[in-house]
Amino acid sequence: MAATQTEPLVEVGHEVVFKVLCAISVCHLVNDMLASLLPAIYPLLKTSFNLNFAQIGLITLTYQTTASLLQPLIGFYTDKNPRPYSLPVGMGATLVGLVLLSFAHTFPALLVAAAMVGTGSSVFHPESSRVARMASGGQHGLAQSLFQVGGNAGLSLGPLLAAFFVMPKGQTSIAWFSLAALLGMVLLTGVSTWAKNHRTDWKKFSAKHVDAAPNLSTRRITASIAILMALLFSKFVYLASLTSYYTFYLISKFHLSVESAQIHLFVFLGAVAAGTLAGGPIGDRIGRKSVIWVSILGVLPFTLLLPYANLFWTEILSVVIGLILASAFSVIVVYAQELVPGKVGMISGLCFGFAFGVAGVGAAMLGWLADLTSVNFVYQVCSYLPAMGLLAAFLPNIERPRVRTIHEEALAE
Repeated sequence: MAATQTEPLVEVGHEVVFKVLCAISVCHLVNDMLASLLPAIYPLLKTSFNLNFAQIGLITLTYQTTASLLQPLIGFYTDKNPRPYSLPVGMGATLVGLVLLSFAHTFPALLVAAAMVGTGSSVFHPESSRVARMASGGQHGLAQSLFQVGGNAGLSLGPLLAAFFVMPKGQTSIAWFSLAALLGMVLLTGVSTWAKNHRTDWKKFSAKHVDAAPNLSTRRITASIAILMALLFSKFVYLASLTSYYTFYLISKFHLSVESAQIHLFVFLGAVAAGTLAGGPIGDRIGRKSVIWVSILGVLPFTLLLPYANLFWTEILSVVIGLILASAFSVIVVYAQELVPGKVGMISGLCFGFAFGVAGVGAAMLGWLADLTSVNFVYQVCSYLPAMGLLAAFLPNIERPRVRTIHEEALAE
C-alpha cells in the first residue's frame, strides 16, 4: 500500500518526465514561431496597408504590451487560482490572432490581431514554465533549458517561414499557420491534463524538498529580484544588438552579401540555442549563482574585442558570446523561482515579460542610436553591458540540495 501511495510522487517529484518536457518545448517552438511571424511580415503589411513607421511602431507596442506586461499579472493570478487548461486557451488566442491577421483589411484589425497574438504568449509562458518545473524531477535548470530551447528554435524559424512562404504568397497565407496553433492546442490539452492530475503530488513534494523559503528578509529578496532584472537587461539588450543588427554590421564593415551575412546570423543563433540548452543543467550541477557570474560578466572580454576584430575573429567571438550569454536565462529564471517559492507563475511571467519588453525597447533604442551614429558605434557602446554582471556579487547563496540527495532521501523514507 505504501508503495502504491508514493508511486505518483516518485514520478512527479523524483524523475524527469521527459515526454512532458518535450511536449512543452515543442509547443514553445510553435508559440514563439507564430509570434515571430508578426514582425517578420512588417514589410508586407507596410506595403499592403500603406503604413508609416509610427503605425508599425504602434503594432509593435500593442503586441509588446500584451505579450510582456500581462505575463506577471496572469502568473500572479494562476498562482492563486490554478488554471491548467489555460495553456490550450492561450494557444487558441494565438490561433484567433493569426486568422484575424490573415484576413484583416483595416489598421485597427491589425492591432486587434497583434493583441490576440500577444495575449496568447502572455498566457502560455507563465503556466508552461510552471509545468516544466513540475516535470523537472528537481532538475529545474535542465527543465527550463529544454523548455526555452524550443522557444529559441521557434524565434529562428518564424522569419524563415515568413521569407519563404508568407512574403511570396501574400497576407492570406498566414491562415495556414493556424494549423500549427491547432496542433499546439491538442498537445497542450494533454499537457494540461497531466499537470492537473499531478498537481497535488507536486505540491507535496515541493513543499517538503524544494520550495522551502530562503532565510532572507523581504528587502533582501526584493533587492535580489531587482539585480536579476538588471542582469536580464544587460543580457537581452546585448542580444538584441546582435539579433537585430548583426547582418547590417557585417555588410557595412566587411562588405558581405546579404546571403552570407544571414549565414553568419544563423551560426550565431545556433550558438544561442546551444548555450540555452547547456546553461540549466550546468547550473543544476555547479550552482546557479556561479553560472550567472560566468555567463554575464564572463562574456565581457569577448564583447569588448568584437568591435575591433576582423571577419574571422568576429564569427568566432560571436559564437563564444552566444554560447556563454545565452546560458544565463534559464538559470536566472530558476534562481528567481527559488527566491520566491510558491510563486512560479508570477516569477516566470515577470522574467519572460521583462525579457521580451526590454529586448523590444532595446532594439528600437539601438536602431535610433545607429541612425545617429553607426552600427559599429552601437557595438562599441553595447560591449560594456556585460559589466553589469558585477552585480551578481550581491546575490545571496540560496542553492538547493542536489537532485541525487533529494532522490535518495525520499526513497529512504
